[in-house]
Amino acid sequence: MASARPVLVLVNDSSGSAEQERVEEVCRALARHSASATEVRAPASDQEYAAVVASAEGRDVVVVGGDGSVHRLLQELTDQQLLDRVGAVGLVPMGTGNDLARDAGVPLDWREAVDVAVSGRPARRSLLVDQGGDVVVNVVHCGVAAEATAHAAEVKGLLGRTAYLWGAVRTGLTMKGWHLRVVVDGRTVVDGSDKVLMVSAALGSSVGGGTLIAPQARDDDGLVDVLVACGTSPWTRVGFARDLRHARHVERDDVITARGRQVLVEASSTRDNFRVNADGDVSDDRSSGRRWELLEGVWRLRVPR
Repeated sequence: MASARPVLVLVNDSSGSAEQERVEEVCRALARHSASATEVRAPASDQEYAAVVASAEGRDVVVVGGDGSVHRLLQELTDQQLLDRVGAVGLVPMGTGNDLARDAGVPLDWREAVDVAVSGRPARRSLLVDQGGDVVVNVVHCGVAAEATAHAAEVKGLLGRTAYLWGAVRTGLTMKGWHLRVVVDGRTVVDGSDKVLMVSAALGSSVGGGTLIAPQARDDDGLVDVLVACGTSPWTRVGFARDLRHARHVERDDVITARGRQVLVEASSTRDNFRVNADGDVSDDRSSGRRWELLEGVWRLRVPR
């Protein structure tokens, strides 16, 4: 049964004409499925977006978009201290990877997803929040994955999806690893004496459209799964990438895993300052250290009953 709360539908204003037709079709279907008043908004600026999210208090919210769209909503709700003042969040996956939907069991077919978005079971989900208030909904990376995404963004307008391959190749040729200290719940996982390739902290299990970065991760277990890839030589990088494709990377001797509620990543020197990729959003500046804390069950996502 659909919620009796009014519904705010948030869509991405930057979608192309062909995609816009599909979005309009989705919005009409949402209005038909909803048991109460439905308002569709496509904010064109950050200021307008903040004002629209402020109006969500007391309403359910449906996001028509991908993981980045959900990340943006939850960041704004956190910034405005509204997480506990809105109802459940529904999701109609329209992104490229849709890893949050995959992890939560939300249908990838938009027709099925529409029904779940307005009448699915509200399931409690967690967030990671760093010391600056930035949130993580699915997975955060430090190191090679963040650098590759940053390089891809530089040429995405010219190369389209091929930009991600270019970003990965350029990173593989230029980045040799970072001396990073990783601490989980007060326990030192790596001490920074040797270089590492990547550190990931995961609430969800997959990234990049279904690649299982943390195969055992569960959002409802009150823990974040941490992975440290220690192999930095060319051959170990190739082996890690190969095993990652088949979810065998966690069995490697050069991969360390841990679980906990607080994660600290620190650079051993300024030369090792690192970028951060949170749900596909890459930091502009390199950081000398980040600390994330798990906030358990602070928002609700509608999932199949």
